[in-house]
Amino acid sequence: MPAFQELITSEEALRELVPPPPATRLSRSKELRELDEHARAWIAASPLVLVASADADGRCDVSPRGGPAGWVRVLDDHRIALPDAPGNGRIDTLRNVVQTGLAGLLFVVPGRRDVLRVNGSACVTRDPEALEGIPGSPRLALGVVAEEVFFHCAKALLRSGVWDPDGWPAPDALAPFSVVLRDHAARNGNDVDLDDAEAQIVESLATRMW
Repeated sequence: MPAFQELITSEEALRELVPPPPATRLSRSKELRELDEHARAWIAASPLVLVASADADGRCDVSPRGGPAGWVRVLDDHRIALPDAPGNGRIDTLRNVVQTGLAGLLFVVPGRRDVLRVNGSACVTRDPEALEGIPGSPRLALGVVAEEVFFHCAKALLRSGVWDPDGWPAPDALAPFSVVLRDHAARNGNDVDLDDAEAQIVESLATRMW
């Protein structure tokens, strides 16, 4: 039995529930095949990028990437380079890109409710043009050749209230990261000391940001 009932399994059935926008709607004509001046300016202002990828078996992943505004390199009208900062060593995104050569990017600008989406072919590269002058001298970059470029409207971020601090939970309303890691390790049969987990997190943030 599938995990959910009453599945929609074809685009035709989907369109019966979600009709396509009329030809006069802006959403039908907003997609570009290259990075124009608006996309370039947005990328330059974006400190946070969500990177979507999938492996050769179709298993999907979304991973955040961040840095000071301007950390993402726009090399020309099609090529974008995201320098790879030190992480947790899982290489989920990079491994997926090596397998499939595809990635989707969502660029967020603080305080703005719209976002920029860029989809295209991708690679893991050591191209000096992508890495030169980047703090920390990264060894690798995620390279993306833009094939679909478009801005996404403000509805999702408006509905979420993500920029409204009045709607934020109290800082202690959710378990600390160290507690979550300890508990998840226990579920996998590993006994992790909470003090050790906290020490590893502090060390990582202090010494492996760049």
